[in-house]
This record gives sequence, C-alpha cells and structure tokens, in this order.
Amino acid sequence: MLDDLDTQQLQDKLKSSPDGLSQGEALRRLKQYGSNELAEKKTNQILKFLTYFWGPIPWMIEAAVVLSALAQHWPDFAIILLLLLANAGIGFWEEHQAGNAIAALKAKLAIKAQVKRDGQWTSVESRELVPGDVIHVRLGDIVPADARLLDGEPLQVDQSALTGESLPATRRCGEAVFSGSIIRRGEIDAMVYATGANTYFGKTAELVQAAHSVSHFQQAVLKIGNVLILLALALVTVIIAVAVLRGDPLLTTLQFALVLTVAAIPVAMPTVLSVTMAVGARQLTMRGAIVTRLAAIEELAGVDVLCSDKTGTLTKNALTLGDPFSVDSSAVASGPDLVIFTAALASRADNKDPIDRAVLDGLSEGQSLEDYQVVHFQSFDPVHKRTEATVRGLDGVAFKVSKGAPQVILALSANAAQVKTAVERAINGFAARGFRSLGVARTDAEDQWQFLGVLPLFDPPREEAKATIATALQMGVKTKMVTGDQLPIAQETAENLGMGSLILDASVFGTTTTQPSEQLAQSIEKADGFAQVFPEHKFQIVDVLQRHGHIVGMTGDGVNDAPALKKADCGIAVADATDAARGAASIVLMTPGLSVIVEAIKTSRKIFQRMNSYAIYRIAETLRVLFFMTLSILAFNFYPVTAVMIVMLALLNDGAILSIAYDNVHYSNDPERWNMRVVMGVATILGLVGVVSAFGLFYLGERVFQLDRSHLQTLMYLKLSVAGHLTIFLTRTRGPFWSIRPARVLLWAVCGTQLVATLIAVYGWFMTPLGWGWALLVWGYALAWFLVNDRLKLLTYRILIPQPHHQRPGGLNPADSSRQMHA
Repeated sequence: MLDDLDTQQLQDKLKSSPDGLSQGEALRRLKQYGSNELAEKKTNQILKFLTYFWGPIPWMIEAAVVLSALAQHWPDFAIILLLLLANAGIGFWEEHQAGNAIAALKAKLAIKAQVKRDGQWTSVESRELVPGDVIHVRLGDIVPADARLLDGEPLQVDQSALTGESLPATRRCGEAVFSGSIIRRGEIDAMVYATGANTYFGKTAELVQAAHSVSHFQQAVLKIGNVLILLALALVTVIIAVAVLRGDPLLTTLQFALVLTVAAIPVAMPTVLSVTMAVGARQLTMRGAIVTRLAAIEELAGVDVLCSDKTGTLTKNALTLGDPFSVDSSAVASGPDLVIFTAALASRADNKDPIDRAVLDGLSEGQSLEDYQVVHFQSFDPVHKRTEATVRGLDGVAFKVSKGAPQVILALSANAAQVKTAVERAINGFAARGFRSLGVARTDAEDQWQFLGVLPLFDPPREEAKATIATALQMGVKTKMVTGDQLPIAQETAENLGMGSLILDASVFGTTTTQPSEQLAQSIEKADGFAQVFPEHKFQIVDVLQRHGHIVGMTGDGVNDAPALKKADCGIAVADATDAARGAASIVLMTPGLSVIVEAIKTSRKIFQRMNSYAIYRIAETLRVLFFMTLSILAFNFYPVTAVMIVMLALLNDGAILSIAYDNVHYSNDPERWNMRVVMGVATILGLVGVVSAFGLFYLGERVFQLDRSHLQTLMYLKLSVAGHLTIFLTRTRGPFWSIRPARVLLWAVCGTQLVATLIAVYGWFMTPLGWGWALLVWGYALAWFLVNDRLKLLTYRILIPQPHHQRPGGLNPADSSRQMHA
C-alpha cells in the first residue's frame, strides 16, 4: 500500500521527484492509469429508452393498445401503438438533449490544477493528473487527487465532505491529503499518488448518488399534475359507471376511458420542464453565468435581495497604491519608500493577488528585491488577515516582514502604544476618501515587530455598477453591499454607487451561535450594506433575510464564503472564485461585475414566464377536454370524439408545446413568485369557456346542420385541436394576445401541427372525411371564440389582481401577482 510508505519510498515507488514529471511521461501514465475522474455509470441507451414504456402513464396507453386488439379495433390499435412509440421517442430524445446540454455546461467548470511538468509550473485540468505528478495547492483549492505533502508549512484542510469532521484538520509535510478536501489555510507542494477510482473518495463515491433537486416551481407544477390526474380518474370512473348501467360494450368503454385518462394527464410535463430549464441554462451561459443546479433558475427569478461583494463585483479589483503614511517613531527608521519596500518583501508576484500586485507595482525604479532571499512565506488567510515572510539580506541577517489588516499589524507590534493614535487618524483619513488601508511591519534586531506605516489602496467602482444597481432596483431587487472593509470606505463606495448610506458594522452581530435580536434583525433588513464582514457574518445575514420572507442571492469567491453560498436561495460564485466557492454555488459567473447577475435575473424571469404560460395552458386544456367529454357522454350518451382522435390530440399538442421553451417573453419588473390563485383562476376560466364553445359547435353541427354522428366527431376533433392550440397564444401574455410577438419556432410549430390536424380531418385519415368547407367553418368559429377568450382573460386578470402596478408593454406582471405565494 502506498499509504504505508514514507515520502522518499513513495517517490522511489512512483519514480518521481519534487521536480515532477516530464510532459511525455505524464501522457504515458495517463494512458496507463486513465483519467483522474470517477467513471460515471453509463446507462444502456436501449434500456433507458425502454423505461419510457414503464410507469403508470405508459401502462394506461399499453392497456388501451391491448383493449383495442381484444375489441378488434385495428385502426385504433395501430394508431395508439404508433403514438405510444412516438411519445417515448420524443421524451427520450429531449431528455437526452437536455442531459447533453447540462453536461456541456458543467464541463466549462472543470477544476484546474497547478502541476509541475518539465520543471515548469503549468495549469491543467485535474482530470489529466497522474500518479507521480507534483501539484501546488493553496487556500481555497479543492484537492484534485490523493497526494502526499512535500516540504513546507502545515496546512489546515477541511475534510468534512469525506469524514464528516466539522473542524479543519492539520496536515504536515509527509502526510496525505485526499481528493475532494478543501485547503482552508496555507499552501504547499504535494505529490499525487492516487487518482480517479483509486482515491480515498473514489472508493466510496460509487455508493453515493447525486440528489436531484426539484425547485418550488417544479413542485407546484407537479402538484397541479397530480390534481389533474385525480380529476381525470374521478370523471372517467363516472363515465365507466354510466356506460355499464346503459349496457354499452365494456371493452370499448374501457379503451375509451383509458385513452381519455392518458389525454388528460400532462404526459409532456416532465419533458417540457427539463427542456425549458436546459434551454434557459444555455441562454444564461451566453450571458456569462453557468448554472450548476437547474432549480437555481427559478430561485434567481424570485430573488428580491442581492447581497453583493464589493471588491471585484462592485469595484474593478484593480488596486492602485496611494501615498503611504509612515510612522514617526524613535523605535524604528521609517519613510514612505521603506514602507512600500517592506510590504513588497511580504508579497509574492506568482500569487496573482491584486493587493500583492499593487504593492509590487508601487516600487520605485531604484528599489530591487533581488538582493533579498525569502526563506519562508506565509500566505494570507481570512483568519489571521496578514501575510508574513522571513527574509535574508546580503549581510546574511534574517528578519521578518508582514502586511495585512492595520488592526492586526498594530496588535502584533511592540511600538503600537506610541503610534496607535497617529495610525488610526491616518486610517480614518484614508477611509473617508474611499481608500483601503494596509498595515506594514518588520522585526528589529531584537526580533520584535515594529509598525512602519500604512499603505492606502484605492479600488475604483466599475463604470457600469451604478447604472446596474439602479436597474436592479427598478426590477424589485435591492442590492446590499457586503465587504470586509472599514465602515467609512463602505459608506463612501455605497454613496458613490447610489446604494444608500445606511451601512451596518458587522462587528455588532455577535457570535454565529446566538440568534440575533429582533432589533438587530430589523437593522439587517433595512441596511444598504455591511462593513467589516467576516465570512460567518454572511451566513447570519442570509439567514435573517430569509426568515423575513426574502429570496436571497449571495455572491462570494472565497473558501469561507461556501456556507453562505449554500445557505442562500441562489448562491453565486463570482469570476475567479475559488474551487470551494464554485462547488457551493448554484450559479458560477465567468465574467466580472454585477451587470452579468442582473442580466441573468432578467433571463431567469423570462424562463419563469414560459413555465407559467405552460402551466396555465396545460390546466385549461385538461379541464376543457375532460369536462366536454364527460358531459357529452352523460347528457347525450354520445362519444364526441373517438379514442384515436384523443390520442392524436394529445400527441400533436404535446409535440408542439415543447417549442414554448424558445418563446419571446418580456421579463417582469418584479421578483417572480408562484401565484397559484392567479394561475388556477385564469386556467379555469379559459377551460370552462372552452367547454361552452365546444358545446356551441356541437349544437350547430347536430341541430342546425344536422350532421351525422361520424362527421360530427371529426368536426369536434378539429375544433378541440385548433382551439386548444390557439389557447397557448392567450396564456403566453397577460395583455392582449398581440402585445408580445411569439417566437418564430412556436408560431411554426403550432401552424405546422394544426395544418396536419386539418388535413387529417379534411381527408379523413382514421376518421370520416370532413371536407374543406366544414374545416374553414371550424377555423372561423375557433378564431371568433379566441378573440372572446382574450377579452375574458384580461377581465379575469383585472379581477384577480385588482390594483395593477405599472405594466410593461405587453401588460406583464403587476407587482401583486408575483408578491403573493400560494402553494
């Protein structure tokens, strides 16, 4: 076992060294060991296709096929069997496409690893790591493979995902770190000794199945589906009971009842949900936001409070150095140039840290670090809030330098009492001008820390940030700034961005284990932002806002932001976030700034609109078909359409409705919430009016035009098909149907399926031919009722939402419709 070998024995066994492998050797080993990833259990596609024939809905269709054969209704048998196969094929293909889309999106989030190849550090995807590779891990990294630590300082490693330990564990050189654990503090080189399924995590991961997250919206729509199924079963039971009492042929009755149940059940609902979400996820990717959890699309549409990082999101994260403040102390020689030079010694260029880069760029031309050797470097971490380096000069004398939060550096320094007043005055002066402050210190000959001065750093706001925040507010999203900077800096930045000046100092929050008082909770809700925030404060902020009924979005980039990102309704990892933050977030931004979040909110609200349209349409259509069929059979002892007609209605409607995923919609100016009262109200009115119009045509056909029963069935089939599909043009807008132009793909899908339905009726494929005259009459009748229904829809919205807010062109979303939530 490699775990039992010491570091040297491990290197000998792996035929590697701290200098790593050559690129050629790494490629050879990649072929030998395989990719550093867990092999996904591949589902046999034939077996996957067969699952579409298993379950309550397919069983009903299959029973209808069997009953058709027993009754020797061979045309019915052939068509229902064909439609069963077609339904399975469409569902399988669309789910396959949706799965491919999500897999492609997640591939963009592949974890990178710093690995030494041919003696040079390079960045590769972690899946390309092989045993013997030397990698570099640092704060915020997810360990990409099982590895043995080489020489360096101890690490703090979070192994909770593997072992359940709540506290980070200390790992020293020579000890192992396991794939999937997170670096909480420190950085070090390590040698990979196990990859993929051979890792500690890989040996148990096969037992773990990823949880499938279902959003509130999906739950609500699926509840609607269950209600429709129960309603269908109840009415079909009534039909069967009446038919038995009348002495109708039992096989024919059962076949019809089964087919009617299938038509009423929203068979396409899971497919429409997955397709719409997958299409939406691709649209968000074009906006620079990658969705890692599809349900987050719905959560993002409902966000009404966005807690945003300052640095890099509201500001450019392009720090510039101002004129330093140097202390006047007899204990230490100081000066502006010395303060910058000392801070530069406590920085590392290869860290690509914005603060380190700004400090190093601030060196004057005559200053050079080449004469100093860094013996040891301790990188910044959120707990200690400073960097530290042990440095040896040309004279061979070693000393220490440090830079970090001024309060931390002051607490470290022996001369703090002498300089504290002047330092605090300088810090406050810098903060009032919007500058962050960085304390700098070094050790003297007695190895005591001496405070040298303060470096002012300015991070200018993004040009688009102010306009973006104003746009978000118009959309009902309040942006709250969350920053670790001091209160005056936060206030200055917030005022510049038009966010308001009510900034709360997070130092008053207390411990995370104590529940905040009601007064503090109200202060958090009213605040425009928060200063001097630690990562644990973010969790408290999200928790308080959620308990006050808000849907909260939270941005973050660091490893310690992960709990708050998971806690938030929609956790958003900003550009260049750590692997740990990306893993915890529901949405990962690929470009910096707040504007991409606002664009993502707009897109998610459009997706929500499409889902809302589909829900209203599906309920209305089910009510229309069910009640018309049931009342016809009970009142007139007449089956107005045949079993084959019902199945064709369901297939044509469900096939075309998938195109709603691409429809044109206007986003709402208010956060979206599921409003069952409005949805059920509008759908019920449209459904019941549809029943009235159907009986109107039935009366005309039978009593006025005196059509025989077979022609009457074809007439009613075409009416149900045409009027049913026209309903989608009613449900897709809250204003008049013409207020938003439908997407071309939706228009062509509906026109195409209705052309097919019309040709079937006119030429009598599997039914009595109707002829073009009657077909045109049906179209004219359906269009007339369509115009009536549009007026009734507007009246219904006016009744259900009595106080409309300002409406966008297209009459979209009054505030009340999205504020109330009825489950």
